[in-house]
Amino acid sequence: MKAAVFHAPGDVRIEQISEPGQPGPGELLIQVAKAALCGTDSAEWDHGPLLAQPPVVLGHEFTGTVVAAGPETAGFPTGTKVVSGAGISCGTCEWCAAGRTNLCASYQTLGLHRDGGLAELVLSPASICRPVPEGLGDVAAAMAQPLAVALHAARRGRTGPGRSCAVIGAGGIGAFIVAAAAALGANPVIAVDIADGRLETAAALGAALTVNAERQDPVAAVREATGQQGAHVVIEASGAPASPAAALAMARQGGDVVMVGLQPRPVAVDLFSVSTREVDVHGTLAHVCGEDLGEAVTLLATTPLAAAVLGGVISLDELIEGGLRPLAERKAHGKIIVDIPVSAR
Repeated sequence: MKAAVFHAPGDVRIEQISEPGQPGPGELLIQVAKAALCGTDSAEWDHGPLLAQPPVVLGHEFTGTVVAAGPETAGFPTGTKVVSGAGISCGTCEWCAAGRTNLCASYQTLGLHRDGGLAELVLSPASICRPVPEGLGDVAAAMAQPLAVALHAARRGRTGPGRSCAVIGAGGIGAFIVAAAAALGANPVIAVDIADGRLETAAALGAALTVNAERQDPVAAVREATGQQGAHVVIEASGAPASPAAALAMARQGGDVVMVGLQPRPVAVDLFSVSTREVDVHGTLAHVCGEDLGEAVTLLATTPLAAAVLGGVISLDELIEGGLRPLAERKAHGKIIVDIPVSAR
C-alpha cells in the first residue's frame, strides 16, 4: 500500500509498504479517506525526530471506513465511517483510572510511535474511534482530532459561560481553540495575532474582538475589552518567545493561563506576579477521547467551522511541497487536508 514514511530529518518518502495485519482484539482496520496535517508532522520532517520513532508512517488526524474489526469492537461493523483519536492509553494505570488517559504511563501516539493515517490503511483501537454522522464530509471529519485537542486545552483553563477568553495565536491549533472557546460559552472571545487573514478567520469562528499585535498593544487591548481586569482565561497558542509573558500579563487576578504553543527554548516569566495574583498556569497535552473527541465530531457536523479553517486539499504525492514544507516555513494558510488514494484490494 502507499504511505508517507518518516525516516530521518528532511526524509519523508511516499512509498509502497506492506499492509497492516488483521486487527487484533479491540482494533479496527481503517481504510483512510482523508488525513489532516499539523505542525507536529512538519516539525518531525523539518528537524526531528522529536517525538517520532522512525521509520514510522506519519499522520494522527484522519478519517476513514472500517474494513475489518477485531474481537471486542462492538458498535463498529464493517463499513462504518469513523474518526480516530491519536493517543493510545493502557486503561489501567493511575492516570487512566482518573480519566486522564492523555497522561497514561505507557501513552503512545499514532503517526509517531505506531504507524499512522497518512497511508491507505491503518490499525487503530476502537476505544479511540467515534462514528461519523451522516452528512459530515471526509474533509471536515479529518479535523476532529485537532478540534478535540483544542477543546481539551480550553477546558484546562476552565473556559465556559461568564468567563472571558483571550487566545494568542489564531493560526493552526489557535483557530480551533477560538472555535472551542466560543462553543464552550466564553464571552467575549478575544483573538490576538499578527496576520489579518487569521484574525478574519477567528472572527468567523466566534471571536468578538480581534487584535493585530503588530498595530496594537495586545495586553492593553485585552485589558480594555475586559474592564481593565484582564481575561479570565488566556490561552497561548503561538509559541512565540514573548507570548508567555504577554499571556500572564493579560490574565486577571485569579485567572487561568494555558500554555499550548511549544517554546523552542526556555523563556523567562514573572513568577512573582503569578504568585501574588494567584494566576493558575496550566500545561495541556493532546486530548481525552472519552471527553473531547465525540464533542468535536458534533461541532464539526453542526457548525461551519471546517469550511472556515480549510486551507486546501492536496494529494499524498504532494505531501512535501504542498504540505510539510509550507507548514514548516509558516507559509501555510489554513488547515491542509491530504486525499488518500484508494487502491483495489
